[in-house]
Amino acid sequence: MFDYYRKNRARKIHLFSVLSFALIISIVTFSDNLISNFSSSHSIAFVSKSSSQQPLKSTFVHKPNFSKKKETHIIKEEVQDIDDHVNLVPPFNLTVEQRISWFKKKLPEFSILKSSRLSRQFNSRVNKFLNSRNCRVKFFMTWISPANTFGRREFFALETLFKSHPKGCLIILSRTLDTPHGVKILNPLTELGYNVVSVTPELSFLFNRTPVETWYADLKKGNKDPGEIPLAQNLSNLIRLAVLYKYGGVYLDTDFIILKDFSSLRNSIGAQSVSANGNWTRLNNAVLIFDRKHPLLYKFMEEFALSFDGNKWGQNGPYLVSRVVERLKMMSTQKYQLNFTVLPPISFYPVDWVRIPGFFMKLNTRTHSRWIDAKLLQLSGETYGVHLWNKQSSNMRIEKGSIIGRLISDHCLFCKDIY
Repeated sequence: MFDYYRKNRARKIHLFSVLSFALIISIVTFSDNLISNFSSSHSIAFVSKSSSQQPLKSTFVHKPNFSKKKETHIIKEEVQDIDDHVNLVPPFNLTVEQRISWFKKKLPEFSILKSSRLSRQFNSRVNKFLNSRNCRVKFFMTWISPANTFGRREFFALETLFKSHPKGCLIILSRTLDTPHGVKILNPLTELGYNVVSVTPELSFLFNRTPVETWYADLKKGNKDPGEIPLAQNLSNLIRLAVLYKYGGVYLDTDFIILKDFSSLRNSIGAQSVSANGNWTRLNNAVLIFDRKHPLLYKFMEEFALSFDGNKWGQNGPYLVSRVVERLKMMSTQKYQLNFTVLPPISFYPVDWVRIPGFFMKLNTRTHSRWIDAKLLQLSGETYGVHLWNKQSSNMRIEKGSIIGRLISDHCLFCKDIY
């Protein structure tokens, strides 16, 4: 009798669990569509009104305790950073010939392409940093924009990274953050013992003995059309491939909220979208996890050099990795089995750029509150990080009680000025 009761009770509990899970999925699916429609109709309000040639102002202000002389030096340094950033954006409506001519004239002003005493120490500094720490996971980011545009949103990414990886190591490849101002920005983390450093990259070293070596040499001579898209964006697409090829580890964009440990992941790239039958339709390069000298990274760099086009957004980034992996998927011979995994969208892109506004909002309705709770439960399962699609969301306010607000609250270190 007891066994019968126990089994019957177990069946009821199992049935209740299945029905509860089905209800959660139903709520998420129904509300996703509802929120998607709302987000789509309102997303135009969240697009940045700033010109692409104007640096954004930081909302995360640091006040270094320097002397007036040092403060003056830092202000001049930041103004130069801003000027350099603007110079990386060519004028619009030029012909290819006119743009190449403009690029050749501007080459001396492109600081990122220059070698310096600091950049020539890049490899030794990276190795010294990594070898002196017991890094559970190696992370890399790039920051080519001015230091004063590294704001609260970007700092939240670092907070959540170290909350999930207290023994992780982060190297930010950045000339502008490898400065006294940059040191001050990272001080809250380094003072608590977290392993983070900014290092000025030496691009000639990074691209040496890779498929992009000749492409980069031609670029530095002014023989390449940089295109209308800011060159910094395309160089970031390339730097992430090269740094992983040289050192191995994880590359992350700075607009991520990290939810859990990456240490179980190897040689992986995330799908941004999938078809109705579950096959991926678009990959993304905002997060890349690869061993040193992985052959897929080599193929990505080959494709970059062969098909570079600075006039098409995504051509040298998300579309590039999608093209290469799609091509490999069509080749069934053992030669092209490169030992890598395509992770589903729920891993890193649980919301696309069209629906991201819904993650920042908190509507005072019962339905929306239930959707938020259900979505958070879903994210707590298979999601490693949430991509914030900064191009779409950078000007959006994080509303209290929203999905993003609650994720940051649960995964931040300092939890300052979330809203």
